[in-house]
Amino acid sequence: MHEKVEIKTDYIPLGQFLKLANIFESGGMIKAFLQDQGVLVNGQLEKRRGRKLYQNDVVEIDTIGSYIVMKNDT
Repeated sequence: MHEKVEIKTDYIPLGQFLKLANIFESGGMIKAFLQDQGVLVNGQLEKRRGRKLYQNDVVEIDTIGSYIVMKNDT
């Protein structure tokens, strides 16, 4: 089961999403992790912090968990 992470905009960059979900403490940690390992976005390896995530995109991080982007319309 995916953990839901709500956003208020139409999309969110991957780096901001990882910080919003409290997966990493700093932008530097996010940058290093993505360069070294990357994450799966909808089943495809992604290493770009600027990758845009939209509603229902699934982010999977090895040994940490999986997250789904949910748009909060309120």
